[in-house]
Amino acid sequence: MEATIALRLPRDAASVPVIRQLLDASLRALGVVSQIREDIQLMLSEACSNVIRHATPSDDYMVSTELSRDRCVIKVVDAGDGFDFSGPASPAPTSEHGRGLLIMRALADDICFVNRHERGSIVCLEKTLRFVKGAPGLSLLLSEELQFQQGVPEIVGDGPDVGNHLTAGDHADVK
Repeated sequence: MEATIALRLPRDAASVPVIRQLLDASLRALGVVSQIREDIQLMLSEACSNVIRHATPSDDYMVSTELSRDRCVIKVVDAGDGFDFSGPASPAPTSEHGRGLLIMRALADDICFVNRHERGSIVCLEKTLRFVKGAPGLSLLLSEELQFQQGVPEIVGDGPDVGNHLTAGDHADVK
């Protein structure tokens, strides 16, 4: 199974909690662990807030999320003037703004910025999903992968039993 959510949103601060809550509800329903959901919410909030603050003269922006296997891929696309992502490495200690890119880089497993000179910007954020024991996401998102794999490895060890899947931080040996 692959789940996709795509919304075109007004460039308005009220749109940020809407997309954040919609994605969180989907991740919660699949059984994604709370720490990963919180990281995704914060990354998404920062990317959307940057569009709202900086993507003039665009009236709207698009957020698409794709949940596939153990990955969440978020793309935030605006039609503003573009943005130079190679700006200062860190804001001044007393600055009230300028930490969004640092936060996204710290929380994302992979991140990509595309400046479409005077046609807007694309921020692509990827995060590996981890699931609670018995989560629907284990069978819905990962089952197809297991069915088509040849020689699914046997998992042994003292980590929690989640079928043939390990969450990050669990210790086991693969034979």
